[in-house]
Amino acid sequence: MSKKNRVIMNDDIRATELRCNVDGGESLGIVSFDEAMEKANELGQDLVLIAPDAKPPVAKIMDYGKFKYQEEKKLKEQRKNQVKIDVKEIKLSVKIAENDIAYKVKHAREFLEKGKHVKFRVFLRGREMAHPEAAREVLQRVWPMVEDIAVMEKPPKFEGRYYNMYVVPKK
Repeated sequence: MSKKNRVIMNDDIRATELRCNVDGGESLGIVSFDEAMEKANELGQDLVLIAPDAKPPVAKIMDYGKFKYQEEKKLKEQRKNQVKIDVKEIKLSVKIAENDIAYKVKHAREFLEKGKHVKFRVFLRGREMAHPEAAREVLQRVWPMVEDIAVMEKPPKFEGRYYNMYVVPKK
């Protein structure tokens, strides 16, 4: 376990005095470690160090197993509610014919209608690197074909050997 996530509880606590709270809001004030441990045992719960750097350190008497279970449940719920974005990539070239562009755009439109994000990429080979504006022109020919159902999230941009354009479906 990493140092940040490590929980110090019960007999692992090294402080002699603690500011102690009971789960539910009751505050015991500043008490010795032995008194706090005794109270925790009396309630059948754990003594968990909440703020070890405070003066004096803050501890809480709680059912740690239940607390951990509820935290995991919250994390699971958050993960369940996340939406995974599916990005489809359409590769083009500088010397692509008009009908090939139409064919690839047809597929891109299908992806956009299904709610997927589309990344258009134009790969520059060899001497094509000397004229990257040719790749930009290809993407500028593609955009009017999808602008009725899509929004351009990232305009055409030169990155390495690729010219990329990122489009998302309209809401």
